[in-house]
Amino acid sequence: MRTESEFNSGHLEGAVNIEVSQLESRLDEVPADKAILVYCRTGVRSVRASKTLVNAGYTDVYNMQGGITAWMSAGYPYVS
Repeated sequence: MRTESEFNSGHLEGAVNIEVSQLESRLDEVPADKAILVYCRTGVRSVRASKTLVNAGYTDVYNMQGGITAWMSAGYPYVS
């Protein structure tokens, strides 16, 4: 749910980047049979993206509170 430059500055291993503005047109890239962890830089855009996924019928959707910024500040692993 982040811009390409944000994604390249740090993301979770195995993450797939879809900007929130493109999500509705790229739902076919989001697996319906797996848990989906949605995150952005600070957690604001990911709330919108999570709602989009739930409204599209996804049921196992989780939003990372505080986004990747909070994740990195906590010292959790990420790819840069």
